[in-house]
Amino acid sequence: MSTAKEFRAKSAADLQKELLDLRREQFNLRMARATGQAAKPHDFTRVRRDIARLKTVAAEQRRAAQKGK
Repeated sequence: MSTAKEFRAKSAADLQKELLDLRREQFNLRMARATGQAAKPHDFTRVRRDIARLKTVAAEQRRAAQKGK
């Protein structure tokens, strides 16, 4: 689990890469569940919340950059 503090320390490019990784993990979890493989139910929640946390930090950084112009 990543924290907002960890995300805030990253650049916009790093956040985009992290978002892609989290989306890929979310997809893999969904495929594992659909094929009947035993996945840990809390992983779905963790990934979903990490994605939301990352998007929030990215939006904060975009607003700060626009405000600074």
